[in-house]
Amino acid sequence: MTALAHRMRRTTAIAVSLAAGSSLALAGTATAHSGNPCGSVASSAPVAKGLYQTAYSERNHVLWATSSVGEPPVTHSSLVKLDPHTLKVEAMYRPPVTNPETGAVEAVYGIAVDDEHNTVWTTNTRDNSVGVYSQRTGKRLATLPGVKHAREVVVDEKHNLAWASSFADGSVIAFDTRTYTEKKRVTLVGSSPAGMAVDERTGTAYATDFANDRIIEIAPRAKGPRLIPTGDSPLSIALSEDGRTAYSADQAAGTVSVINLRKGAVTRTVPTGAGAKSVATDPRSGRVLVANRTTATVTVVDPRKGTVVDSLATGANTNHVHVAHGAAFVAVKSGSGPEGQDLLHRFPLGH
Repeated sequence: MTALAHRMRRTTAIAVSLAAGSSLALAGTATAHSGNPCGSVASSAPVAKGLYQTAYSERNHVLWATSSVGEPPVTHSSLVKLDPHTLKVEAMYRPPVTNPETGAVEAVYGIAVDDEHNTVWTTNTRDNSVGVYSQRTGKRLATLPGVKHAREVVVDEKHNLAWASSFADGSVIAFDTRTYTEKKRVTLVGSSPAGMAVDERTGTAYATDFANDRIIEIAPRAKGPRLIPTGDSPLSIALSEDGRTAYSADQAAGTVSVINLRKGAVTRTVPTGAGAKSVATDPRSGRVLVANRTTATVTVVDPRKGTVVDSLATGANTNHVHVAHGAAFVAVKSGSGPEGQDLLHRFPLGH
């Protein structure tokens, strides 16, 4: 297979994983298999069709979620506000209409919270842009174009920056969170930036390069990006609490890679399950959680020992895991709610 064909195949795979839903049902309440690192029972709630990602606001004690359904023109999309304890939907905000003839809206997918400026940032993948919303009112404040097939966004509150991955043109872009102006753009021809993370202490941003099995490191004072090898088809990235280690969810390999950022090398590779799609860290325990879409689980990993501590059953098409406020929030595109909604699970995390 040629390099171009290989990249196109991966691009197709990620596009499908962005938008795909499912009609498979979740049987009963999701539970932790062992009950050791997590609570024995997870609370679950139907949220919306096309549930994609979540992000927690400490300032407002709110969980935000994105949902979008179907292929363009996408007419059903919402920014959802939830109670993080009960998972009750408190409000749903519809993105603005972009085409009155078709009813298409500026559909939201990736999400990050900026508590410093009380906003929510979204990736508007189908519209090649990034959006900014008010946490107070849910009003769309700005749309920032030029982010082709925008996949993820992450906020560096300390340095007033929001970093977004432009999957289709190999760019990682930084926007000023106060003025919404573009501050920096790093483009690597032939790359496919996907997952995003940032070390707020140093201002260093990290993006997974899905097409080339590596991490793109962008440091404030570096002359250019540093490229760090990782696992096969890294789709998501998270950092350790001290910022010295990165973890990538390697979709094709079904693994999580543990990367020493100082050495620029993978130190451990831990199998988690087919379709590893999203990764998050628990700052209290140092454990790593990986959402595995195909095996319908979240795997809990001890990265120091390189061992699997637990496996949490989630139901069909596990899409995203986010750790906040002592819990893991897991978005599942099962379509098994009473009206075909996708489910959100909340797993309490142990100490």
